[in-house]
Amino acid sequence: MTRTRVRHRCTDCGAQSPRWLGRCPECGEWNTLVEEVDDPTGRGAIVGTLAAAVPIDEVDPLGAARRPTGVAELDRVLGGGLVAGSVTLLGGEPGMGKSTLLLQALGRMAAGGARCLLVSAEESCEQVRLRAGRLGALESNLLLVSDTSLAHVVAQVEATQPDVLAIDSIQTVVDPDLPGAPGSVAQVRECAHRLVRLAKERNLAVVLVGHVTKDGNLAGPRALEHVVDTVLQFEGDRHHALRMLHALKHRFGATHELGLFEMGETGLVDVPDPSALFLSDRRPGSPGSIVVPVLEGARPLLVEVQALVSTTTAPMPRRSAQGLESSRLAMLLAVLDARAGLPLGDADVYTSVAGGVRVAEAGADLALVLAVAGARLGVAVPDDLVAIGEIGLGGELRQAAQTPRRLGEAARLGFRRAVVPVSTPDVDGITLLRVGSVVEALHAAGVRAGAD
Repeated sequence: MTRTRVRHRCTDCGAQSPRWLGRCPECGEWNTLVEEVDDPTGRGAIVGTLAAAVPIDEVDPLGAARRPTGVAELDRVLGGGLVAGSVTLLGGEPGMGKSTLLLQALGRMAAGGARCLLVSAEESCEQVRLRAGRLGALESNLLLVSDTSLAHVVAQVEATQPDVLAIDSIQTVVDPDLPGAPGSVAQVRECAHRLVRLAKERNLAVVLVGHVTKDGNLAGPRALEHVVDTVLQFEGDRHHALRMLHALKHRFGATHELGLFEMGETGLVDVPDPSALFLSDRRPGSPGSIVVPVLEGARPLLVEVQALVSTTTAPMPRRSAQGLESSRLAMLLAVLDARAGLPLGDADVYTSVAGGVRVAEAGADLALVLAVAGARLGVAVPDDLVAIGEIGLGGELRQAAQTPRRLGEAARLGFRRAVVPVSTPDVDGITLLRVGSVVEALHAAGVRAGAD
């Protein structure tokens, strides 16, 4: 008689434990260990004929054909479209528009002749039909079914023979033969494995929608990210219309591309020129405001960094960083004090990136310092000036990655001068003000910081 082995797995990091513990020994999270039962019969193991090994130079590099989705920014991130036989995981916070993006893509592929099957495991068919009418995705080639059973999903694929299968969402699909509730570690992992096998066996493009946790990680076991071929992250600010699509993993192309969308009444609209969108409402001549060219993947964007400095009598002044790293802001304020003679210990400092974009790179250091200094001294940076560069603890300026590409985007949008590190090469269409330290940068930008 075969014994069934019971173990526990952390829903946050996927670590295993032979018994239940209140706290995961690996990641330290509380109450995340759930029970799992091993299948002693090996049910679900991949079986089939042994594939023949072939010389690598005889493999057709173009064997994986891509099917364009018809959504330009999505195709940009995917490298041209969905690959037959691949599994793509689309993750994001609730309300970001994952279902909207998926329905728009399926509607356009169906209009182009592809047979698509959408399994709505969270909403009724009537709800999806209303959204499809608003998005203009009412196509006869787009089939819709509302079901949560994995066995029924497989049967629907056998019956309809689709080219593309989409499931919204993987956390609500359940296999009755497996232990655990929908969304548990065992259910999500095994259902994903079965869908991956289905995609490979039928050369079927599969798209899975996944939720994220409060920490921004994909809900369910981390193994889910390793099972699929592509992981897309759809993110944005609830209070802004801008949405960004990143590829965290892509076995069929690069992961450096960025897709940008704007949420409107008729769905998601591609944003081909995001820099112009971010700067459309900028008010020139305001102290504490400056434009910085940043990189999102391989795409240069121009965003506005703003700062507000207010004198306070509180023993611990506030430091607020909206869209910026708070630890980086604290370090740069210390550099301004120690290296440029601009004390801020008696003031609250509020900084933000306009438009809902998050800037996590060090290349925005110089722009942030100039914005804070301008706000403190009440001096506006010239309207045709941008700044880019990383700042060290000694107050020195260092080169940011792909600076010429960033400056080329600035020149395209009409900026004529840039404060940059000394080692920056010339760029056509823009005058470079090369500086070596924070103090020199403050003077070059027209902001006086006291002692040199």
